[in-house]
Amino acid sequence: MDLGLKGRKAIVCASSRGLGRGCATALAEAGCDLVLNGRDADKLKATANDLRKRFGVNVIEIAADVSTPDGQKALLDACPQPDILVNNNGGPKPKPFRDLDRQAILDGVAQNMVTPLELTRAVIDGMAERGFGRIVNITSLSVYQPIPGLDLSSGARAGLTAFLAGVARTVAGSNVTINNLLPGKFDTDRIRATTRFAAEKAGISEEEGIARVAEDIPARRLGTTEEFGRACAFLCSASSGYITGQNLILDGGLYKSAF
Repeated sequence: MDLGLKGRKAIVCASSRGLGRGCATALAEAGCDLVLNGRDADKLKATANDLRKRFGVNVIEIAADVSTPDGQKALLDACPQPDILVNNNGGPKPKPFRDLDRQAILDGVAQNMVTPLELTRAVIDGMAERGFGRIVNITSLSVYQPIPGLDLSSGARAGLTAFLAGVARTVAGSNVTINNLLPGKFDTDRIRATTRFAAEKAGISEEEGIARVAEDIPARRLGTTEEFGRACAFLCSASSGYITGQNLILDGGLYKSAF
């Protein structure tokens, strides 16, 4: 399917690995030139080289923390007029809410709410003036289904969702859309590390631990970064302009709801 994105310019945050890399890969496959971002310069370079080789697109690497003003400036200097912005960032580590002090709460909100809002604010008017823009925020299934210990991450991402729900309606008439992807359990380094830790405590293998996790998912498997990325690319496509302010859950049926 031609997504109508050949030659478009995309900034994909936290895209050297995991779900961000999945999104970058799908956009490169659709013909987008990319600005990739990550904190690990070596992993970032490997991802960029892979996408250049496979898809023949232009790729700029920005090794930086996207939560910092300097990191955001570097991204925007590399691509001052993006057609697509994929907001993504690591969340705070799991922690009981009683152990969170004021600074930890502020840091978590900065990571998962303020940072994507700042980047959105920086690019949205230019998108509207040019008559095309796609903003996709990678949030979490925890926006709908609380996960113990991830209260800070969940709250910040829910705040982002509510904030941008109104903003999305103000630019829809300019062919600029804002949508959210809510991942459930995907086969990423992060879930592998978490599962490995739990498996060691239970005295079982990592693969058995993964199998136990998958038992709770109606699809009976973890999601892949490739299918996540393709969902992102569809929301960025030329034909998705009538979809805005929406939360797309990708979880293999884990979240049980009729609506």
